[in-house]
Amino acid sequence: MSASDAMAGFVAEQWTRVTGVGVDPHEYRRVTDGLASVAEWGPAFLRTGREHLERAEDAGSPLSAGTHLLAAARWFHSATLAPYAEAARAAAAADDALGRALALLEPGARRVSGEGFTGWLRVPPAGRGDGAVGTVIVVPGLDSAKEEFLDLASALLARGLAVFAMDGPGQGVLAASSVLVPEYEEVVGRVVDALGVPRVGLVGLSLGGYFAARAAALEPRVAAAATVSGPFRLDWDELPPPLQDMVVRRTGGVDAAREFARHVDLAGLAPRVTAPLLVVDGGQDVIPGVTNGEPLARSAPRGTHLSVPHGDHLLGNARPDWLPRLADHLAHTLTGA
Repeated sequence: MSASDAMAGFVAEQWTRVTGVGVDPHEYRRVTDGLASVAEWGPAFLRTGREHLERAEDAGSPLSAGTHLLAAARWFHSATLAPYAEAARAAAAADDALGRALALLEPGARRVSGEGFTGWLRVPPAGRGDGAVGTVIVVPGLDSAKEEFLDLASALLARGLAVFAMDGPGQGVLAASSVLVPEYEEVVGRVVDALGVPRVGLVGLSLGGYFAARAAALEPRVAAAATVSGPFRLDWDELPPPLQDMVVRRTGGVDAAREFARHVDLAGLAPRVTAPLLVVDGGQDVIPGVTNGEPLARSAPRGTHLSVPHGDHLLGNARPDWLPRLADHLAHTLTGA
């Protein structure tokens, strides 16, 4: 396969994920149409993010500046989705742009960091009574980060929930200084301590679905949970080489990657997820070596499975089919409505 053919395939494969992040689809087409190889992806996306930073500097209002900064954060994060020598710099740029955007658009947002985690706690819009009716932690996956799920955060905020969008070990801005750990319930426990709330909802996306389900089984303060494209089990030997390579990079070596994959098995933990659980899968999300979430929903005492037949991985092509229902599930469970 030629470099240009590989690039065309990669652009098509990433289409729903990147536009699902919130990148403008027309701008995506303009940026990717001129790329000749996958190696050009990262620099092109980093360059486009910087263009949005320049527009933010020239903006005529804080709203316009904040909007461009959010766009920059999305482009910088998306730069990390292809192998790229400057991925750590792109992740740091995404982190900085999101922080600057929230300072303009949501002055009530605050940075919360601790051992093995960092993120932004966002609160519902003003005028919603006594404040948030509950708090939801958004857990990213293997190569995702807190900047990827801004639309999900908006849906939760609109329902009166506070949202803590985080990076954990080996994720987002922490990927350059740490590695993935299977014991994510310990990270979630430290997050809940730092937030100072008695209970939380969890939503995990892609590998974050495993992290969220595991935490829901082992951390008693998780009162509601949801997973999106989360694996029930990984079979290392069956995983496609690009996915294996990604796990190797995020865990620090081949042996560590194999050991990490061995832990990704919810068979023993699923019956211990007693909180109301919604498991969302896409019918078109078929990855060798990955068992999707239906067994988790079946084994959890209060699990519900939502399969969207035309949905792909992370269901960026099917958001109306699952996002409102997931947001309602968390809001209704945490408020008792």
